[in-house]
This record gives sequence, C-alpha cells and structure tokens, in this order.
Amino acid sequence: MSSPRTATAPATSSPVSTGRAVFALAMGGFAIGTTEFAIMGLLQNVAGGLGISIPAGGQLISAYALGVVDGAPVLAALGARVPRKYMGVGLMAMFTLANLSSVLAPDFGTMLVTRFLSGLPHGAYFGIAAVIAAPLAAPARRAQAVAMVMPGLSVANVIGVPAVTWLGQNHGWRLMFLAVALIGAVTVVLVLRWVPFQPVHEGASIRRELGSLKRGQVWLALLTGIVGFGGFFAVYSYISPTMTLVTGLPEAALPLIVGLYGL
Repeated sequence: MSSPRTATAPATSSPVSTGRAVFALAMGGFAIGTTEFAIMGLLQNVAGGLGISIPAGGQLISAYALGVVDGAPVLAALGARVPRKYMGVGLMAMFTLANLSSVLAPDFGTMLVTRFLSGLPHGAYFGIAAVIAAPLAAPARRAQAVAMVMPGLSVANVIGVPAVTWLGQNHGWRLMFLAVALIGAVTVVLVLRWVPFQPVHEGASIRRELGSLKRGQVWLALLTGIVGFGGFFAVYSYISPTMTLVTGLPEAALPLIVGLYGL
C-alpha cells in the first residue's frame, strides 16, 4: 500500500482515540494470525474429520498461503481508490465470511477453496492497517503507531493459537474457524466505530501501487521473506504429527507446544 504523505495526512488524533483505532486494527491482526497458525496444531484433527491423509491436510495450509500471495498485490492495487477505513472494513468482512464458510465446508475440496478465500485479505489488511495507523499519531511517533498494529499477530501466536487449539481438540476442530469469524466480526464493528475516516490518497492508482515492483530492493526484501518464511512454515505446518507421532508427546500438550513456538 502507498505510504501517507505528511502534506496530505489528516490531523493527528488524541491519544485516547488513536489508541482505540490502533487496538481495533490490531484485533484484525489477532484474528488473521489465529486462523493462519491454529490449523497447524489441529492438522491431525482436521485431516481425520475430512477423511484425508495428513499430507493432504497440509494442502489446506498451502491453499491459505496461496491466497495471501495472490490477494496482497491484487487487492492492494484494486483498493487504491477506496477510502482507507472502508478498505479495512471490507477486507475484514471478506475474511470473516470466508472463515464462516470453512465452518460449513462439507468436504476437502470445498475446504481448500474456503481456505484460499480466507488468505486473500491477509496481506492487504496489514498493508492498509499500517497506512491508516501512521497519520493518526504525531510525526515523530508514526513508526511507533504502525508497529503497534502488528502485535495482534504476535499475541495471536502466544495466546490465540494455543487457546483455539485447545478449543478444537476438546469441542471440535470446526469451532476454530467459528471463533476466528467472531473475532473478525468484532474487528469490523470496532474499525467502523473507532477508526476515523481518511480520504483517498491524492494520485492513488493501480499503476502507482505496482510501481514499487520496479525497485530492486523490493525484490530482495521479497526473496528474503520467501526463504525465511518458507523454512519456518515447512517445520510449523507439520508440528502436530511431528510432536505426537515422532516425538511421542501427548496430543494434549499441543496447545503448550504451539504457544512456545509462537514465543
């Protein structure tokens, strides 16, 4: 997403209103982080429930990742002319509906589609959340405001994922998606209430959004992320069977294991 210019940025808000807006945006990150990682701790449960093998269940994780990769640049470009607040609301509403569809998915093929749809808003949401948060703070604190949006993802790894893993183990793995959808719905309400309206950035366009891909440093950053996260997810995706079938730990220990992995 394009970075806001100081000359056209709206006036900074009070500390209370800024804090509320940042919290609302961080809630979206919490929901996204929870649905992205919780399925890894419940992979065996999901595979058993759908009547598929564990390697086939891993494709559900890949489907979400493909949604992230495809959705981030496409939705960011298409939303260049949409007011930031409404773009954030729309992305989180899309995320919520996609997770609700996962609750109802009757078979493996349908679940693959719903997981792909759930991943589409992921990257674009974090981009628009950062762009919204920056001008809410004083110029000297804008980097801090952007950083405060991201802890939602970190908290999800330490608290949300273990909690939802426990919930799925004890009360059915589909409740994982329902819990995430509820968090997404709460985020929509909070963003509508607490995030101030920001006009469309002057000169915003699809061409401008894609123009950053002409820079070599952008591609180097992307390649770094590909290598780093590729290795990370290669391990994390199969942490459930690794810990239970290979290491021999009880399934009840998985909420603690994924929490430690999140740390």
